[in-house]
Amino acid sequence: MADTAARLYLITPVLEDASFAPRLAQACGTGTVAAVLLRLAPADERSLINLVKTLAPAAQEHGAAVIVAAEGKADLANVAARGGADGVHIPADPTRVRELRDRLKSERAIGVGAIRTKDDAMTLGEAGVDYLLFGEPRPDGSLPPLESVVERASWWAEIFETPCVAYAPSLDAVETLAATNAEFVALGDAVWNHADGPTAAVKAAAEILERQEASR
Repeated sequence: MADTAARLYLITPVLEDASFAPRLAQACGTGTVAAVLLRLAPADERSLINLVKTLAPAAQEHGAAVIVAAEGKADLANVAARGGADGVHIPADPTRVRELRDRLKSERAIGVGAIRTKDDAMTLGEAGVDYLLFGEPRPDGSLPPLESVVERASWWAEIFETPCVAYAPSLDAVETLAATNAEFVALGDAVWNHADGPTAAVKAAAEILERQEASR
């Protein structure tokens, strides 16, 4: 359970090249982003490593940790280590979590998403993940009902020590999800597609979190 205000966790679109770096820097330049999940399009391992090396500083220089996820068969642990990322993110798979933990030790974080059931969440927590993500868009772009995300994040935050991230499909959902006591609230398209740009979106989200914390 979080003892302090929830922090922001940003999720990028699927990235094929480094052209997203300026937008990433704009979002993280506020200094209020705790972490960024870089979603990388399938590519050969060397290309992914080079892409992470180029993109990561846009977030890390502003104090945000960089977590990488990649489709395809690339060695994600190697991409993170050689690219300078702070961690990896994978779909729910306890066996893979344990394998990554053996390789990454405690040097880099391991996060998981696409968690279907409470039993799956508990199994993943026992496998040694550093955080669990609830409510992110499904592969087809659809979203679970916000009510189910609130229920799952509230349940996890109340009982377990491992941090959780609750995905907000819009800025309007940030306050509701922060009230679950999740350690992080995630935002994706709500930031990148904001009419006034990513900086304005992140500032608005940070203000919501500050107000929510002040009202506790």
